[in-house]
Amino acid sequence: GNLSFVDLCYSSVIVPKAMANLLSSTKAISFAGCATQFFLFSLLVTTESFLLAVMAYDRFMAICSPLRYPVTMCPMACARLVLGAYCGGCLHSIIESSLTFRLPFCSSNRINHFYCDVPPLLQLACADTTLNELVMFGICGLIIVSTTLVVLVSYGYITVTILRMRSGSGRHKLFSTCGSHMTAVSLFYGTVFVMYAQPGALTSMEQGKVASVFYALVIPM
Repeated sequence: GNLSFVDLCYSSVIVPKAMANLLSSTKAISFAGCATQFFLFSLLVTTESFLLAVMAYDRFMAICSPLRYPVTMCPMACARLVLGAYCGGCLHSIIESSLTFRLPFCSSNRINHFYCDVPPLLQLACADTTLNELVMFGICGLIIVSTTLVVLVSYGYITVTILRMRSGSGRHKLFSTCGSHMTAVSLFYGTVFVMYAQPGALTSMEQGKVASVFYALVIPM
C-alpha cells in the first residue's frame, strides 16, 4: 500500500506539469514551483528505494522463517520500517534541496529536462558545483548500494529456500510472487543508477531523460 501511494505521488509530482508543458507554448515553472517539485520528487524516489529494500526483507522473513514471521514482522515492526523509509527519504531530500537551491542560477533559465532535477539544475548554476556533485554521487551511491545489497542478500536466501522445496507448484507460486517485485527493483535501481550514481550523469542529459521516463511512468504502471 505504501509503495503504491509513493508511486502515485511521485508520478503526480512530474507527469501533470510535463504534459501541460507538452501541450502549451509557454513551458515555464516558477522558482518556488521548481523547488517544491524537486523536494517532493527527491523525497518520494528515495523513500521508494528504501521501501523496495524493506519489501525484500519482508519476503525473506516470510519465505525463509515462516514460523518466526508473525513475531519478527509484527505490525509495530512494519510501521517502524515504513516510517524509517519516509524519514530517510525526507533527510536526503532536505540535504539535496538545500545544497542545490543555495546556488546562484545566473547563466540560463532553460532547464534541459521535463522536470526539475539535480543534474539539469547544476548545469544552470554559475558557481562551483563540485560539492553538490560529490554529495549527489556519494549519497545516491550509498543509498543504491546499501538497498541493493539488502535486496540481493534477501533474494539469495529466498532462491536457495525455493530450490530446496519439493513441491513444484509451491516453487512456481513463490517465483511468481517475487517476480514482479524483482522486475520493479531491476528497472528502478537501473534507471536511478544511470541518472545519479555514475560520473557521467551530468553530461548525458538525453540519456537521463529516457531513464527518467521509466521511473516516472513505466515503473509505477
